Amino acid sequence: QVQLVESGGGLVQAGGSLRLSCAASSAIFAIRSMAWYRQAAGKQRELVATITSDGSTNYADSVKGRFTISRDGAKTVALQMNSLRPEDTAVYSCYVETRIARNYWGQGTQVTVSS
Repeated sequence: QVQLVESGGGLVQAGGSLRLSCAASSAIFAIRSMAWYRQAAGKQRELVATITSDGSTNYADSVKGRFTISRDGAKTVALQMNSLRPEDTAVYSCYVETRIARNYWGQGTQVTVSS
């Protein structure tokens, strides 16, 4: 079964930390990159961070220095979020791009940061 399973969202106070994880099923292969996107209520979805198969990373300016994306094996990606702010509140979704023109989205996990 092709799927991305996300975990780790929740409610945290400003200044706190959360760790998101996304695991790709065995049916997903030839992964080129993995990424996290987020969409706040009433706003467009935005790219938060990406990591390629060779470990190269890229971050949105708004999260640089606070968030860290990492790979836990070939098919799992994590997003460590520190110093969270209320404006980080959003639904966070995992995205996988493959080398065979098939891309996948996770179901999304809610992150809420209270002030």
